[in-house]
Amino acid sequence: MPRPSEPAAPSVPPGRSQIPLWITIPFTLYAGVLVPIYWRDYGPANFLWFCDMGMLMTLAGLWLNSPLLISIEAIALALPQTVWIVDFVSGGRLIGISHYMFESGIPLFTRLISTFHIWLPILLVWLIWQIGYDRRAVWIQSIIAAAVLIASYLLSDPRHPPTGYPDVAVNVNRVYGVHTTDVQHWMPPLAFLALHILFWPLCVYLPTHLIFRKAFREPAHGSDSSPATIAPQVVGER
Repeated sequence: MPRPSEPAAPSVPPGRSQIPLWITIPFTLYAGVLVPIYWRDYGPANFLWFCDMGMLMTLAGLWLNSPLLISIEAIALALPQTVWIVDFVSGGRLIGISHYMFESGIPLFTRLISTFHIWLPILLVWLIWQIGYDRRAVWIQSIIAAAVLIASYLLSDPRHPPTGYPDVAVNVNRVYGVHTTDVQHWMPPLAFLALHILFWPLCVYLPTHLIFRKAFREPAHGSDSSPATIAPQVVGER
């Protein structure tokens, strides 16, 4: 008798966890709503915010089942978004990074879909608990952050805000000053940018990496190693 055909090879390497579709598909639908709404109200430069780029990079990580991409975003967003949540609970008064969530001039639906700041860091930490934390993430995210901050400096000058968007982002990732619409004058602009580039890896990514390295296992064999799986990312506040 002819032998039955052998089952198809699994799409995920043996020993590596598969991210379930019940997470990936709703996340994709959510992003499909968020992107056009944000583009309409805030403008394309708004997607340089670390948090918004993080949403898109997480989407790629889910579909690629990539511990590396998920780890990059966990490093990028876990601590900053925790601070965002604390500020949000205070009504945007503690630090002010979530104050826009309480501005009546921004459409309510736009503010409602911004609540991903609350659940995305929780999801990312849960995912690295499930599939492992890739130790390379801290170095890759540090490089990505430097590139994103330079791009934010070049593309979101608050002194020359673009027109056509109701709530356009004019100081993305606060590279011109601590407020999202102002320019600081107490030090040269490039020196302020350089401080930003140093701040994120030293004060945010490295401490988070040290915690994750102790708390989470490494991904099983078959983890990402190809540079093609490493795409530029985006924490921020919108």
